[in-house]
Amino acid sequence: MREPCIVRDIDDAQNKGAKREMMRSMFAGVSASRAHQAWMDVIGNNIANVNTTAFKSGRVTFEEVLVQTLRGGSAPVQGGRGGINPMQVGLGISINSVDTDHTQGNTQPTEEPSDLAIDGVGFFILDDGERTCFTRNGSFRISADGTLVSTAGYRVQGRQANPYTGVIDRTIPIGDIKILLGQVMEVSSTRNVSLRGNLDSMSNVGDTVSAPLHVYDSLGQIHLMNAEFEKLADNQWTWTLAEDSDPLNPIQTGTVDFTKGGKCSTEPQEITYIPGGGAEAQTFMLDFSRITQFSETPMVSMSFQDGFQAGTLETFNIDASGIITGIYSNGQQKVLGQIELATFGNPVGLMRLGGGLYQISPNSGSMNAGEPGRHGRGKIISGALEMSNVDLAKQFTDMIISQRGFQANSRVITTADEMLQDLLTLKR
Repeated sequence: MREPCIVRDIDDAQNKGAKREMMRSMFAGVSASRAHQAWMDVIGNNIANVNTTAFKSGRVTFEEVLVQTLRGGSAPVQGGRGGINPMQVGLGISINSVDTDHTQGNTQPTEEPSDLAIDGVGFFILDDGERTCFTRNGSFRISADGTLVSTAGYRVQGRQANPYTGVIDRTIPIGDIKILLGQVMEVSSTRNVSLRGNLDSMSNVGDTVSAPLHVYDSLGQIHLMNAEFEKLADNQWTWTLAEDSDPLNPIQTGTVDFTKGGKCSTEPQEITYIPGGGAEAQTFMLDFSRITQFSETPMVSMSFQDGFQAGTLETFNIDASGIITGIYSNGQQKVLGQIELATFGNPVGLMRLGGGLYQISPNSGSMNAGEPGRHGRGKIISGALEMSNVDLAKQFTDMIISQRGFQANSRVITTADEMLQDLLTLKR
């Protein structure tokens, strides 16, 4: 009379075991559906940012979660049975990692001098006064106080040059970069003048050759002068320097000697000049070393002078090494500073902040800042921006694979559910 109960108990135990197996397959399908949904989220974000400046695409990898061991393995018995492999059933999948792909994006010219792209490894260093972050997005602008900033207002970091000498001191810490458009460059009076050309060796004694030149005084006023050469003897000429406005009152005179090979052997001459008009008295060196004496047409002109008038900073350019050179209205150029780049031992380990910004994480390594183009750092391209590195063909392919995976695992869930329903009706 107890047999039906025993059969019913056995059936219940088998049903419970089958139910657990159905639930196991269902949970595996659920975990896979969630994982493929997360993969689709990453794909969707990549495609959404296909035109975002310097965007770096994400990549998803999966891993198997814990497995259930149905039977452990055994080693072979000497002279007896062989070994038995373990019997295990997996319990689904989970996301192993979502990595950032830091491969180079294409470069798009913009013709805006403050737009910068990095050709190679590295990140621009930004600071907002509270934290330091990093970006590949070089869409920079000059703020009202002359600071070079990102479109979000973060200040670009580098080294400022000495405002007088244009020399960059690399012993000081990096800081804000300032480009003060409209800034005045002070006058620089002339300190050196060089002449070049030829005095005909076949000229007769008394023949003359004139060389026009000009100098700037301490107020930036230009003074036109003329150096007249008169042949005195073989391999020797006299020179007379006078202002165009007062040719009969020479500033200074002297002689120029030449070797038998036609080379000038006279050292540069120090000229003392009192310009008047409220300007300071000045001295400058007059160099004849580039004048020759060959049997050729005589012609002498000024090749160089280092004075200039006052000017204002009109624009600037940035070279591959990050050097910022200011261009002034008086034709002069001066180094204003240098932008630096940061590299990391593991850039994939950087923490994304949104807006194209990254910050250091425990697995990224510390920042290694330095000059672009040196020690493995990339070069800077001015007037261009780095485009997104999203490969649409790959994203669409991944989308299809993700969709198929999601559909297949959805089928596992529905099939497990149907089997569970059938199991529950077996004892009817």
